[in-house]
Amino acid sequence: MRIIFFGIICFVFCFNLAQAQNKKWQAWEVEADTLLNKQDFEGALKIYTKIIKSSKLKDESVFGAVYKRAICYYSLGQFENALKDINVFIPAYPSSSQAHLLRAFLYRELDDDENQLIDLQEAINIRQGDPELLRWRAALYLDKGEYLLAKQDIFFVKQYQTDPEIETYLGMAYYNLSQQDSALMAMNRAIELDVNYLPAYFYAASFCLQEDEYDLALKYINIPLRLDPQNPTALFYKGVALVEKKNLDAGCSCLNKAFYLGNDDAGDYLKEYCYEVED
Repeated sequence: MRIIFFGIICFVFCFNLAQAQNKKWQAWEVEADTLLNKQDFEGALKIYTKIIKSSKLKDESVFGAVYKRAICYYSLGQFENALKDINVFIPAYPSSSQAHLLRAFLYRELDDDENQLIDLQEAINIRQGDPELLRWRAALYLDKGEYLLAKQDIFFVKQYQTDPEIETYLGMAYYNLSQQDSALMAMNRAIELDVNYLPAYFYAASFCLQEDEYDLALKYINIPLRLDPQNPTALFYKGVALVEKKNLDAGCSCLNKAFYLGNDDAGDYLKEYCYEVED
């Protein structure tokens, strides 16, 4: 994600700043920009810091260095430092959608969904409903349990593009709005678009398990198991369906494999259905 984001920021975003009057700062910035484009973030960061300290931010032209230092901090995983810089930059350039996106990425890394959503909304307002940003917001709404709002964004995105991921988002929204049939239809569309897209199978199987539709859950989950017989999530779901159908030998075998392949959820089912626990 950081590499992709670096490309977006460095090549899409441009500053409408006055040309630097101080030739020294200008030369330093050219050097730092060269290092940044080579993804030498530590080297670029040192030079941007020198520019910022030397200028004391008294010249409008050096705000580009503040923004680009934030990129360096972000790329190095120093999110709090990056946030400090972008909080200096945005008040000076509030109409920069890329700056708001950078801060949204930072808030995502810092697990601050509320502020992430605020900056994402600012970027959407500036970009007039960019489908990719609405896709991102739909995912946030799903995480927050705002299923109607998520569905609205998903339908907007589907006017421009559809793919297995967006159909899966729609299925999740439908299911949590108690529209189970529509949820499975969306998952089926996701599978039709890409038969190898595993999340659609997993969500469809999960929905079926929650509705006690164990045979249908097995139909969904057997397909990813053909693609990858050692997939721990698929083994877990198959194990759950089988033990619920009272096929304990086969179910416990799947759950045991899932557990040893790293699916911790299988442990609870193993204790309940497969192991005798003495008081």
